[in-house]
Amino acid sequence: MILTNSVLAAIGCVLILALCRVNVVIALTTGAFVGGILGGFSPQKTLEIFASGLGGGANIALSYGILGAFAAAVAHSGVPIWLSRKIIAFVRRPHGKPIFLKALMFILIGGLAIASQNAIPVHIAFIPILIPPLLEVFAELQIDRRLVGNLISFGIIFAYMWIPYGFGSIFLESILRTHLVQNGLSVSLKEVMLGMTFPAMGMMVGLLLSFYRYRKPRDYSCTKIRSIQMCEEKPCTRRDMIVSSLAIFGALVVQIVLESTIASAMAGFLIFTLGGVVGWRESDNVVTQGFKMMSLIAFIMIAASGFSAVLRATGDTQALVQWLSEAVHGNSLLAACGMLSVGLLITMGIGSSFSTVPIIAGIYVPLCLELGFSPLATICIVGATAVIGDAGSPVSDTMLGVTSGLNADGQHDHIWDSCVPAFIDFNLPVIAFALLGALWL
Repeated sequence: MILTNSVLAAIGCVLILALCRVNVVIALTTGAFVGGILGGFSPQKTLEIFASGLGGGANIALSYGILGAFAAAVAHSGVPIWLSRKIIAFVRRPHGKPIFLKALMFILIGGLAIASQNAIPVHIAFIPILIPPLLEVFAELQIDRRLVGNLISFGIIFAYMWIPYGFGSIFLESILRTHLVQNGLSVSLKEVMLGMTFPAMGMMVGLLLSFYRYRKPRDYSCTKIRSIQMCEEKPCTRRDMIVSSLAIFGALVVQIVLESTIASAMAGFLIFTLGGVVGWRESDNVVTQGFKMMSLIAFIMIAASGFSAVLRATGDTQALVQWLSEAVHGNSLLAACGMLSVGLLITMGIGSSFSTVPIIAGIYVPLCLELGFSPLATICIVGATAVIGDAGSPVSDTMLGVTSGLNADGQHDHIWDSCVPAFIDFNLPVIAFALLGALWL
């Protein structure tokens, strides 16, 4: 019976545990154990397969760790604090017009959100550093923080889902393309980017929708905005600025030339160290801080790799694919809707697009091939399925990062001001454009 299918049971177990707020690593490990037992393996054999598959996520985990160290070095330089102060000073100039100042704020924040994934791969680390000092400015300009939250979410998600540098390189190349190839779909990075164009267009439409929905002024109590103590280890000197610029530029060049996120982050950190921004005696502490910042994501990726190995070993994927193929009766639209809906639930539950791909690729790629979807359409479906849910999931690092910055004064609710607006404004357009891409490509 399909209800006893080990793959379906394992994914259901992960989803239920994640929705119950069980740690994602524990949920993935438990799901792998359930899937292995139902797949006919002994507990010992299941754990052996799970352990053997953990190495598949080691490269990605190391990439996160090194990027975390680089992000910690950028924060240590004092540049983010200096930048936030410059923005505040400029916005409060007496001759500025509110509409112009708002537009400038949106461009700067959106640009920094995109750069945080690619050009300056610090991920969400910039949010609690840069955003809290700007809250008073948001209040003075009566900017709806839900719009700011959606703008940050757009920058983070759009950057990694379509721009193949930094975290985008990890998602598009190391995760999405790798698992597509492992499951029988031989594609290039250019094809992956082309297939992700339709979901990316959905994100852009969602951003426009956000600007329309939250265009009206919203009042916040300035008296409740407490002073945010910015952790500043040392003043940002001219030398720090020059070295930071060289480190960021050097990291970007290495990423383009070697196509290696690890080498890129290591090059950037080395420039920070040689330039004296991060002293030799401080380097160990900075690296440790960076690893702590990214440790949870790294462990999730390692556990997801082991989980995927168990699912492949059971051999029940083909049975599930056959059942799904028969259930949709060859209806491509119905099949795409079903896959996107299930993917939304999975990503909402575990809160990570990066972790969703290893879970769904083993099922969706064979199913798409069975139903006659083209390689580009398959990329569109699998990639969009992983992305939807990252915007709006209460356990997503993107949403948690947004709230950590915008709720510094207690006037921004995590669920209703961060998660719900992002879920409505981004997931629905992405699903619509992914369906269009699946049928068009």
